Amino acid sequence: MPEAPARHVPSLPSADWMSPLPPATRLAFQGGLAARAAAARVFPLPDAQAVCQARCDGDRAGLWLGPDECLLLAPATTGAAALLEALRSAIGTAAHSLVDVSHRQVGLEIRGPQAERILNGACPLDLSLEQFPVGRCTRTVLAKAEIVLWRTQAQHFRVEIWRSFAAYAAALLQEIARDYVV
Repeated sequence: MPEAPARHVPSLPSADWMSPLPPATRLAFQGGLAARAAAARVFPLPDAQAVCQARCDGDRAGLWLGPDECLLLAPATTGAAALLEALRSAIGTAAHSLVDVSHRQVGLEIRGPQAERILNGACPLDLSLEQFPVGRCTRTVLAKAEIVLWRTQAQHFRVEIWRSFAAYAAALLQEIARDYVV
């Protein structure tokens, strides 16, 4: 298999309430119950009935994005090729799709007591803790950019955004934060 081309990681701003996350291995996984059960033997996957939930095991996470779709996250040091091989071996002949999308996205962490308000300046979801509890994840928008949003702690969110929209999203969040952060 040819090596993936080196990708430029955009330079993103950092603040007390926002920081770029380190590079990660990201896999888009789709499969029915048999494929999910097999993959779950080697990677944390949320229960098929756990709609819009994440499941973590150490530094690995599986985010439920649709009935048969998950975003799998692991540290970049894990290596996409090794993770792909382990998952493909576990899944075997069960019908599935497994694609390395590590190059496509970057991660941002939005944190602090104003995190909900800052994100809600451009995200239409109700991000109150009651409606979007810890562990909840979903595909949504941040203004005009598609994102995956995951509440990792009460005042911490992980935003997965396509690399080409990362600078736009960071600048937009900085502008919104001016109203909330001194």
